[in-house]
Amino acid sequence: MAAFTPSQHLASVAIANTLAAEPDPPLPPRPRPPQHHHVPVPVFNPAQTAAAGTDTTAAEPIFPLLHNDLGDTDSLGSGTTAPSRFADDHATTVVADDDEDDDEPAVAQPFHRTSTPDSAAPHTRISSPMAPDDEEHHHFPGMGDADDDEHEGCIDGGPGAGPRSKLVHKMHKFSLYETASRFYIVGGDVTEKRYRILKIDRTIDDAADLSITDDKTIYTQKDMNQLLDTIDDGNKGTGGLRLRCTAWGLLGFIRFTGPYYMLLITKKSTVAMIGGHYVYQIDGTDLIPLTSPSFKTDQRNTEESRFLGILNNLDLTRSFYYSYSYDITHTLQHNITRERTALANGQPCTADDDFNSMFVWNNHLLQPVTKLINAPYDWCRPIIHGYIDQAAVSIYGRTAHITIIARRSRHFAGARFLKRGANDLGYVANDVETEQIVSEALTTSFHGPGPKFFANPTYTSYVQHRGSIPLYWTQDNTGVTPKPPIELNLVDPFYTAAALHFDNLFERYGAPIYALNLVKARERTPRESKLLDEYTRAIEYLNQFLPPGRKIIHKAWDMSRAAKSRDQDVIGTLESIAEDVLNTTGFFHNGDGHTSPIRVQNGVARTNCIDCLDRTNAAQFVIGKRALGYQLHALGILGDTAINYDTDAVNLFTHMYHDHGDTIAVQYGGSQLVNTMETYRKINQWTSHSRDMIESFKRYYNNSFLDGQRQEAYNLFLGNYIFALGQPMLWDLATDYYLHHENPRLWLEKRKRDYINWYTPKFLEPRVLMPYPHIKGSEAAKTSVSCRDDYWLEYYRPSTLSSFLKMFPFKMNSTIKYMPMPFKSTQDGRYDLSPFRVRNEPEGDSQDKKKLKKEVTILAPQDLDRLADDADTSSINAASDKATTAPSRGMSLQRWLQTAPNDNQNLNKYLMNGTHGIMKEATTAAASSTPNNSYTYNNSSDGEGGGGIKSKPSALEKSRAAQWTFTQVVHESLNPTVSAAEADDYARYISHPQNLPLVVSAEIAASEIEPEYQEYVDGSWQYADGPLVASATPTPGHEDDRALYVEMLKIGENPLTVTEEDAQKKRYKAYRKWLRGKSLFKQQPVD
Repeated sequence: MAAFTPSQHLASVAIANTLAAEPDPPLPPRPRPPQHHHVPVPVFNPAQTAAAGTDTTAAEPIFPLLHNDLGDTDSLGSGTTAPSRFADDHATTVVADDDEDDDEPAVAQPFHRTSTPDSAAPHTRISSPMAPDDEEHHHFPGMGDADDDEHEGCIDGGPGAGPRSKLVHKMHKFSLYETASRFYIVGGDVTEKRYRILKIDRTIDDAADLSITDDKTIYTQKDMNQLLDTIDDGNKGTGGLRLRCTAWGLLGFIRFTGPYYMLLITKKSTVAMIGGHYVYQIDGTDLIPLTSPSFKTDQRNTEESRFLGILNNLDLTRSFYYSYSYDITHTLQHNITRERTALANGQPCTADDDFNSMFVWNNHLLQPVTKLINAPYDWCRPIIHGYIDQAAVSIYGRTAHITIIARRSRHFAGARFLKRGANDLGYVANDVETEQIVSEALTTSFHGPGPKFFANPTYTSYVQHRGSIPLYWTQDNTGVTPKPPIELNLVDPFYTAAALHFDNLFERYGAPIYALNLVKARERTPRESKLLDEYTRAIEYLNQFLPPGRKIIHKAWDMSRAAKSRDQDVIGTLESIAEDVLNTTGFFHNGDGHTSPIRVQNGVARTNCIDCLDRTNAAQFVIGKRALGYQLHALGILGDTAINYDTDAVNLFTHMYHDHGDTIAVQYGGSQLVNTMETYRKINQWTSHSRDMIESFKRYYNNSFLDGQRQEAYNLFLGNYIFALGQPMLWDLATDYYLHHENPRLWLEKRKRDYINWYTPKFLEPRVLMPYPHIKGSEAAKTSVSCRDDYWLEYYRPSTLSSFLKMFPFKMNSTIKYMPMPFKSTQDGRYDLSPFRVRNEPEGDSQDKKKLKKEVTILAPQDLDRLADDADTSSINAASDKATTAPSRGMSLQRWLQTAPNDNQNLNKYLMNGTHGIMKEATTAAASSTPNNSYTYNNSSDGEGGGGIKSKPSALEKSRAAQWTFTQVVHESLNPTVSAAEADDYARYISHPQNLPLVVSAEIAASEIEPEYQEYVDGSWQYADGPLVASATPTPGHEDDRALYVEMLKIGENPLTVTEEDAQKKRYKAYRKWLRGKSLFKQQPVD
């Protein structure tokens, strides 16, 4: 696509504003979307829109302009502009949050209501939900040939008629209207062109059942307005039709002791984008009772309010996620395999209600809807509980997206000490499935070129599992001890719970299972070690019946002891285990099987410690890091499968896994991770100890006082407890054991499983993904991508003016944040932009800030006069310090070294004015008979001295002189020369009988010598009778001088090393000035 320039953007905004003020012209039919797309670019075609506006006889637009404002015009050719009918009288004002950072607001805009159209205008037949023919299906205007062509091959039938088009039926935005007797939910699809309505009766007593009617008619916006006007006119006597709220989805219905309640999603935020499908986090919910306005709450019914209070303890705005078009309850491998299998079997598309109920946390709330309507998922969204995050890795222009999805099982869910081990159904506590999807952002969808549906080779995934040890064991936390004793409640010689659990893992992931057990092996008082022994015996028992190559791999390692030992490498051991795991299970890599290979993950790594939190998260991170290397290598981004620590990519991945571990730990243990990766890498700072103590105390407090309330909320929301007359209340139960286990009375009626053939042989078969079938070009052209995948509408938003700055892929967290700011070091090549470069050593701009090593500078004789004065040792006079110390930002080194041709005259004039440069002139030094013939340095303010030469140059001259002198430094360093005078001095120095000082001067002015060193300069130290001769007449302070001289003549083991004691001595005066910045290399250029 072409670039979108700012001028085009301004023009498109102006045209959009003009169209918003006029009746909406119909747009021409949009061509079919291409099968392979790059990063979305906002596109607005004024010419096409203008042409469409002049053609009033054009066909019904397929994708009209979207209307998100209440004051917008009527849609689809109503031809009139009128104010909203219910803006003042009936509608409850719903104002969406001004979310300037998101492409879509957090709060949904209500359905666009307009006044009733002209009665003379032709009306289409409206199937009102209040009419007897509620279930009759009608096509709305505009859904004629154009839409039939667009969805050719899609089946839109009732129940039992096969899969239906996801595009037409799936609702994305909802407006809840109410009358005195009913609720009406108006749902609109992602294009905001197709609308449907759901009718819900309001009850007048507690015993009334739920009544829901799904009107299968698909309306245009104009027809929906007519329908709402009809409902409003029919309810004028009871208050009319009022807007209650807006929502992004319906979570379901729940009932306690009285009426039903409806749970709505009112706020959301985008957290990930997978294959062009957005994944959202719930940020706000609303629980609405389905009661009439005249309903009176029984004040004596305190149980209802108590149930509501328990439900409020479950915060649905923390770590609950959903998607409109992507199945987040299954892994990517399962979703791709399911779609490819349906394609190979000739099915147009898969069913849209094939969700994994194990991870659908609102499964209990969806049960009333599934019994009353045929397509509940057109209105309700299944949600998962866990963690989802996505970030981008930038590799020299290529971008890889890393997505982490953690799904928590709803079975045997609960708090830490209240849910341990497994139940008799084989479900374990803290059962979390973690999937990492790594994809290259070359294209958006799951489809390859051709088109080859769901065969994009840029998608990979790897799945891990964590869960409590599948045995019957508990911990009693009624005491005050932070570590209650572990009790094995039931010893089953056939290990039925473990057998059911591993059979379920075989069903979900295949074989083999790599069981990584991190519990303690040796303890003074056996706690965790008891579980290790019993778990080992369970796996040995189960393995004796499994076929070769499908046995459970049990790896037991005491990670806690290894972390406390100084001679054990925790990370190194985990890296070797991770390599073994990846070689055993493999990973998933999508492809067509012809031009790109296909890899399938068979088996899973099951990791556990005692809580499945701290140690488990560290082990899963190392395994995930190893899998990340394999995934990037498969995508062609890395040449090797290994990634080093302390790189930008691994730092970003570590941050994601820390958040993942913290979220899982809060959900199960009540606090964040106590031991992080820094702890096991042994690089954590001493300040982290206080943080670990605080998290330990928070975990102890939550486990002791708050876990009971959280467990009751879980049991109520998940449907583990359902109120029934004659049964005890939830808060009266002494234990919830029977809420999570089977009824013992039903065991005799249930057929027992085989103790030997405890597994299902079908689950042990290898998972395969067949190569993409060869389809003729004519047959492939008949099938539209929109029939199988509606990512085009959801991600690219046709006919919508979007902004890059508000799109989630543009705002996504990335490795770019680890680059130094500003990007000065990246511009001149000092900073390696690779996210796989180890960053433990400071580089780039940080090297400039590194403290320089202390050392002695050896100076030439000609520069000795520069060392004498305190204020005059700078390479440029003191007046130029202020101008040269401030660095020039954004100026490259090559530009700073260049000297303008027109500046030579001013530069020579400045140098002839007596400014002493940093480097000496070789020709001048060779021609001079004495050092006094060199350039004269003058610091007098009156211009006297030095022949009355000007002593205060301008700032521009100072800057040019600094540039010239630095250029000389570079030139002389690249082209070293030795003058004749320097050669003579060196020859005289090496031939002298070692009584010549290192730094000499032919002639030194008396005013430049400190009085205490005058005698030494005169040569008194060269007397024949000794280095120091005491005078016949002792003078005051002579002994002090003698001691000073003796100390000065002492030569240490390393004479060039300056210690802290030497720093205050007078002979290191030049060194102290150098430390304060008065040196060549401390000068900064002036632009």
